[in-house]
Amino acid sequence: MVDLQDVRAAAERIRGVANRTPVMTSTTIDRMVGANVFFKCESFQKAGAFKFRGAFNTVSQLSEDEKARGVIAHSSGNHAGALALACSMLGVKAAIVMPRNSPPVKIAATRGYGAEIVFCENTVESRAEVAGQLIKKHGYTLVHPYNDERIVAGAGTAALELIEDVGELDHIYAPVGGGGLVSGTAITTKSLNPQTRVIAAEPEKADDAYRSFRDGRIYPSVHPDTIADGLRTQLGEVTFRIIREHVDEIVTVAEDEIVNAMRILWERMKIVVEPSGAVSFAGVLKMKAALESSRVGVIISGGNIELDRFFKSLLG
Repeated sequence: MVDLQDVRAAAERIRGVANRTPVMTSTTIDRMVGANVFFKCESFQKAGAFKFRGAFNTVSQLSEDEKARGVIAHSSGNHAGALALACSMLGVKAAIVMPRNSPPVKIAATRGYGAEIVFCENTVESRAEVAGQLIKKHGYTLVHPYNDERIVAGAGTAALELIEDVGELDHIYAPVGGGGLVSGTAITTKSLNPQTRVIAAEPEKADDAYRSFRDGRIYPSVHPDTIADGLRTQLGEVTFRIIREHVDEIVTVAEDEIVNAMRILWERMKIVVEPSGAVSFAGVLKMKAALESSRVGVIISGGNIELDRFFKSLLG
């Protein structure tokens, strides 16, 4: 299993390549929550999300033969763009299987970083099937979006930086979809400060992780209908094992709570945050009665959002 040593090793691999993203605070939000809230803003990461950390950590560890054959991933967005960028930087071919309903901004970013995009149907099963066919045909190495210990270790570097910058926390929140970010967050946090409570936040309309955590078995993500497109995936064996051992609680949030959290972050902190990135803060707002006078870390996972409609509206 991934441990703190793996996270620290990942931090060394990505040092000087990944951005050390800012930790931001807001007096208004502190008053709103009744706590000291520290936002780790991965919306300012390369490729616009925390995913670059794990992608670069993983690709940099591939053998020369694996790099020569190229890599493949299936992703609806942020992992796709992050892996495409990491491969571009390391001179490795990347093929990305993306569902047809992936956000256009994420498709454009992935293509812009030089990856070959292959579209699939809008199901987890179709993603895996198409990727498997291409692996068999071309010999690509699969870089899974979350069910990979190297990805988890890379994701954990965000929490490592947060704790290095602000010190011990009473609570730390991260969103959960496939579980890579919250797994890395939990391993890092519990290794450094075992008393810190690690809370995963998930959309009510894609609550497979909540149910899996509750019942002790992995439930598939079946037709998730949430604005948080980055959290429509299901847990993997690697992440589920870590979450069961190290995460204290999973809280679910409604769609209007996600939008409200986004709006507060946009209006009060002037941070462009995507719906998936705001889910962790939505969890904080939902649980604020239990957070009074505490120190709370919040990982904002990404900021890749489609803004075409907004800008067009300004032109009438």
